[in-house]
Amino acid sequence: MSPFISRRHFMAESLLGITAAAAATYAATATTAIAQAPAGQVAANDKIGVAIVGTGGRGGSHISQFRGDAKCTILYLVDPDSTKVSNRLIDEIAATQGDIKPQRITDMRQAYEDKAVDIVTCATCNHWHALAALWAVQAGKHVYVEKPGNHNIHEGLALEAASKKYNRVVQIGTQCRSIAANAGLAKFVLEGGIGEVKFTRGLCYKRRGTIGPAGNFPIPFDVDYDLWSGPAPIKSITRRQFHYDWHWQRLYGNGDLGNQGSHQTDIARWFLGADRYPQAVITYGGRLGYVDAGDVANTEISVYDYGDKCMVFETRGLETGATTIPVGQKPGTLVGVIAYGEKGYAIQGQATSGQTYGYSTAYDLEGNLLREFRGGGDGDHYRNFLEAVAKGDPSFANADATCGKYSAAVSHFGNISYYLGETNKASVAEIKEALKAIKSLDDNGETVDRTVEHLTANKVDLAETPMSIGPLLRFDLATNRFIGNDAANEMLTRDYRAPYIVPKAADV
Repeated sequence: MSPFISRRHFMAESLLGITAAAAATYAATATTAIAQAPAGQVAANDKIGVAIVGTGGRGGSHISQFRGDAKCTILYLVDPDSTKVSNRLIDEIAATQGDIKPQRITDMRQAYEDKAVDIVTCATCNHWHALAALWAVQAGKHVYVEKPGNHNIHEGLALEAASKKYNRVVQIGTQCRSIAANAGLAKFVLEGGIGEVKFTRGLCYKRRGTIGPAGNFPIPFDVDYDLWSGPAPIKSITRRQFHYDWHWQRLYGNGDLGNQGSHQTDIARWFLGADRYPQAVITYGGRLGYVDAGDVANTEISVYDYGDKCMVFETRGLETGATTIPVGQKPGTLVGVIAYGEKGYAIQGQATSGQTYGYSTAYDLEGNLLREFRGGGDGDHYRNFLEAVAKGDPSFANADATCGKYSAAVSHFGNISYYLGETNKASVAEIKEALKAIKSLDDNGETVDRTVEHLTANKVDLAETPMSIGPLLRFDLATNRFIGNDAANEMLTRDYRAPYIVPKAADV
């Protein structure tokens, strides 16, 4: 057991004090606390105090963006792994912000107590996203939180309620919403550029190798495992690589449907104009091609019924090469979205462009190019967030808490169906038969056949390791509950571990 569990356990009511010297240094810069100012009353020359929670892969992007913005001063770097933030990094950041050194801390609540902190950015593991953001909002901070903005449906509702109650900006890190090429294509599609769109297909064809066999691995000594686990139960570590590979374990991550797929599910829903939850879903697939410590699907196809509209999302973690789904006479995409309109089709992230986000196209039904959309980058989303903060207007964020609630739900719905049907192994014929139960605008049989072809090319013997088919789940949009399925409703939330509890929306 980690020595931090007993030696460094933080209770909710016993937060650490703020380092006086650092606070005095910051005060000397005449920085004001924007988060404490009334909405819309932020002066143009005010500095923005930043706390960055989670300093790994995406956290590095957050650091780069905010240290490069003259309006911002990074005050805290927060990570339960004390090795993540080096002295060199602190010195480099200080050199760009008037020798003000950010504090290196392990508990985010310390930063949240500091009134000099105006905004919090969250790049933690998925299971921490919503609570880290919600606590920050309750402390009066504006928040940029990585995708998915929540680990389950309950958390999405709570974070949305908190953003509204405290009038704080919450920007979900689905950067596609602010990239010019995507925004331009979405506008074109929603204004009827390819006619009415009732069907979209999202794709995440992204190779993901095995994470190694399950074992019983030691807790890294420099990690406060209580803080790292947070809302999740404290369990022994079964994966070889502690960091990142949590994505492939459902206690902490949401599989690639909720990882890379979060970007594409967001765009697919955007193109449909479906600002609501799906009313039904069914998923088939499996963790195929290897046996390892992961317990999420690496091959997962979900069909979503949005009433008169439909979405299909395909996740492939095994080798795909350059294989795409042809759209008319044009190649489709490997990691992107296809919108099918009555007068044409649109492709976000067309495979031949070599770009996932900065290039999108629209064609007529004969394959003639209608429009090209180019430009934009990761930084556009951060800038939109800072503009929303300066305005004191949560609705100005391109991917606010409501947007994040609905987009993350696409992943959660698909995973819930898969988890409930994980042991329900089925033949190809049985899967095709089960798919007849959902209202779909896709040729489901053809999609199944393409999936089988993909698995066969990766030497998966479906007679020996067949796919699973989940139950058809119907959702009541009035009550936010699945209809007649208690097991599915249990998966709308989780058992939280005190004091890391995400409250109900009514109690935020």
